[in-house]
Amino acid sequence: QVNLAESGGGSVQAGGSLRLSCGASGNTGDTYCMGWFRQVPGKEREGIAAIDYDGDATYADTVKGRFTISKDNINNTLYLEMNNLKPEDTAMYYCAADNPRAPGWEFGFQCIDLKNYIYWGQGTQVTVSS
Repeated sequence: QVNLAESGGGSVQAGGSLRLSCGASGNTGDTYCMGWFRQVPGKEREGIAAIDYDGDATYADTVKGRFTISKDNINNTLYLEMNNLKPEDTAMYYCAADNPRAPGWEFGFQCIDLKNYIYWGQGTQVTVSS
């Protein structure tokens, strides 16, 4: 079991920046992918940034060049640095982690795909005003 807790959301004006944090506890050594996802009411949750065990990061096209994902393995914390925020970035942001040893985990999916994630935080709201 891995427990995740996001923080750092808030309200900013367009062009502003925020840094989200996700503290992980429990069996964090079992994870391979960790990622940030976001969701707005009425739409599917989408992957925006993910990082694997080796530190390789992937980004959705909508945030590439503006957002940066990183992780602190010593403190078991995942970060998302968000710059040049736009009103369309307004959403609930979730931190997530997978577990390749868990039943149902499948090869062939990128870390930014939703498929293999089984641990989720409670979410933190990001609101960007124009």
